[in-house]
Amino acid sequence: MVVGVLGGGQLARMLALAAYPLGIRIEVFDPTSDACAAQVAVHHCAAYEDEAALARFAEGKACITCEFENVSVEAMRFLANQVAVRPASRVWEIFQDRLLEKQYLRSVGIPTVPFAPVDPQRPTEALEQVGCPCVVKTRRFGYDGKGQRVVRTREDYLTAVEQLAPHALLVEAYAPFERELSILGVRSLSGEIAVYPLVENHHREGILRLSLAPARDDTGALQSIATGYITRLLESLDYVGVMALELFQVGEQLLANEVAPRVHNSGHWSIEGAETGQFENHLRAILGYPLGCTAPRGVSAMINLIGELPPVERVLSVPGAHLHLYGKSPRPGRKLGHITLRADSVAERERRLQQLCREIGLMCHN
Repeated sequence: MVVGVLGGGQLARMLALAAYPLGIRIEVFDPTSDACAAQVAVHHCAAYEDEAALARFAEGKACITCEFENVSVEAMRFLANQVAVRPASRVWEIFQDRLLEKQYLRSVGIPTVPFAPVDPQRPTEALEQVGCPCVVKTRRFGYDGKGQRVVRTREDYLTAVEQLAPHALLVEAYAPFERELSILGVRSLSGEIAVYPLVENHHREGILRLSLAPARDDTGALQSIATGYITRLLESLDYVGVMALELFQVGEQLLANEVAPRVHNSGHWSIEGAETGQFENHLRAILGYPLGCTAPRGVSAMINLIGELPPVERVLSVPGAHLHLYGKSPRPGRKLGHITLRADSVAERERRLQQLCREIGLMCHN
């Protein structure tokens, strides 16, 4: 059985590695000649606009999925005429546009911060609706902190709008959040749903650096709220596959930030840290197999390796450390791999995390 993946980055790579034990082969479609998933999967190198290449890619596939934020919706629509595409292109049409995303979240009863589209002819009208401080964002093509500016004054707001033009923009109120969380859910072809534990995330310079799973200091109330949100999204969209919902905790309330309709960086801990990892469960879901258990195996921490790689032997000297390298050449700001730490208790996780940080010279906590 062969599954096609649009995109050939590290998420496709980890999908391929999860597929092999199940007797599934992965083929990726990516215009980049050095796509890192090509080291472990067949690589179809062509432009997303090349319909002849897309048609050849569709041949013999059980279904097609996607692994990166800005997948070509046009390519997905074209492929859907020949083979099942999961999740469906409609999902990406919504969640590639931050304005449509926020509107959809509100439409299904999931709270967000106040927001408004920016009219380039009358930009201050949106600011008057939202107020300062706020965040100006491009509606499309933003990830890892790109395409957004935090502003605290009217003058800064107008400068940010000018800097981000000519992109379509929206402005969001700045959430006075206590911490950033995320939850991953998965829904199968049969409608079966499984949800992973709530994860606590730490970012620096807009890039995820550390995830703690399960999140600390949750008595179960926040997990219940987040599970309700992700379940509502999965069911309302008739969604198939893994989805991530990023959240702000403000007191006892959770506000939705962004949706990722795919496997997600904050779920990488699940490869070793859950009974069934997110990549295996995504494959199970899109192929109609029963979903695997999402319960944690102890507690975990996931550390992203950004820009440069640590000595392998130092990582592996830390008990419970599992190293994943993506086969990418180092450059500033690039995700090159991750480390998952597993432990039996929160206290032991903290000790091992601090040991790891000392060994490889990382600042693991903000």
